[in-house]
Amino acid sequence: MRILTDNQIQKFKNFIDNHTSFIVVGHKEPDGDCIASSLGVAAILNKMNKPCQLVSAGPFKRTELKDFEKHFTREATVLHTGSVGLIIVDCGEFKRIGEVFPPDSLITGAHSIDTFVIDHHKTSSPETDAFIIEPDSPATAYLVQQLYEGIIGPLEKETAEILFLGLATDTGYFRFLEEGSGDVFHAAARMVDAQVSPRVTYDVITRGKSFNTRKLLGIMLERAEQKFNGRLILTYETLEDTRKYGGDGRDSDSLYQLLLSCADVEAVVFIRQETDSGCTMGFRSRDTIDVSAVASVFGGGGHKNAAGCSTPGKIEELIPKVLQEFEKIFS
Repeated sequence: MRILTDNQIQKFKNFIDNHTSFIVVGHKEPDGDCIASSLGVAAILNKMNKPCQLVSAGPFKRTELKDFEKHFTREATVLHTGSVGLIIVDCGEFKRIGEVFPPDSLITGAHSIDTFVIDHHKTSSPETDAFIIEPDSPATAYLVQQLYEGIIGPLEKETAEILFLGLATDTGYFRFLEEGSGDVFHAAARMVDAQVSPRVTYDVITRGKSFNTRKLLGIMLERAEQKFNGRLILTYETLEDTRKYGGDGRDSDSLYQLLLSCADVEAVVFIRQETDSGCTMGFRSRDTIDVSAVASVFGGGGHKNAAGCSTPGKIEELIPKVLQEFEKIFS
C-alpha cells in the first residue's frame, strides 16, 4: 500500500492546475533527497506544460550533487505573486529555504505567495494549509515518486534515476529501512524496471571524494570522545580544519557510519564551525534515541535517528549545552 492517498495526489494536482508557473525550492545545505525531490517535482510540472524555476540557496558541497547544480539558480527571478505557485520540498518552514528571494521581492514568506509543501520530516511545521507531510515516508523523493506516478504515469528513466538517488541517499542506501518497508522496495523496483542501475547510483554517491576528505575524516576520528560510558560519541571540525582541507566533498556520512559501529554507542554528535559565530550540528542515533528532539532545542529538526541544525555559537560553547541535553536522555 502506498503512503499517499488519491485525495492527497488530487490535492497536489489541483494546486498545479490553479497556477500558471512555479518556483520549486528546497532547504539550504541541500542533500540528495532535497535535490532529487526538487527535480522530480519539476519533471511533473514539465509534463503538465507548467513552466517552473528551480531555486536553491546551496551550497552544493556533496560530490554526488555537483552535476545537478547547473539546473538551479541561487535567487528567484519571479518577483510578482499573481498566479505563481511556490512548491517547497524536503522542509516545511520558509526560513529553512535560505535567502532565495531578493530584498525588493513581494515574496516575504509563505503567507505572501500560494505555497505547497511536500516533506517527510516529523518536525516539519508548514506555514500553509496546502501540504503533504508524511513522517512515515523514508524520503521526500518517495512521496514525489508517488505523485509523479499518480498524476503522470510510469516513470521515465531520467526522472527515475534522480528519484532513486534521493531515496538511496536518505535511507543510507536502504540501510535505515526496517520491517514493513516492502512498499519502498517495490517503489525502488519500479525505478530499476525503468532502467535505473543501483550499481551506478551507488558509485555516484560514493565516488569522487578527495584525498583531503579522507585525511580530515581521520582527524575527526582521532578527535572523537566517548561520553556517558560510551553511549554517546562526539567530535568536531574547526575553521582551521576547513581552511586546511577544504569545505567541498566533506563526508560526514562515513564518519557517522564508522562511529555508530562502535560497541555500546547509541548516538553520535558532529559539530562543525561554519563561521566565526555559527556552527552546524549533525546528530545520528540507533534504535530508541530520538535525536530530532535534541536538534529542535537548537532550532533544527529532522528524524528520530537523523537530525541537524544551524545555530549561533562556537564549538567550545555548544559542547556543554549538547551534553546537557543528552544527559536528560541518558539519566
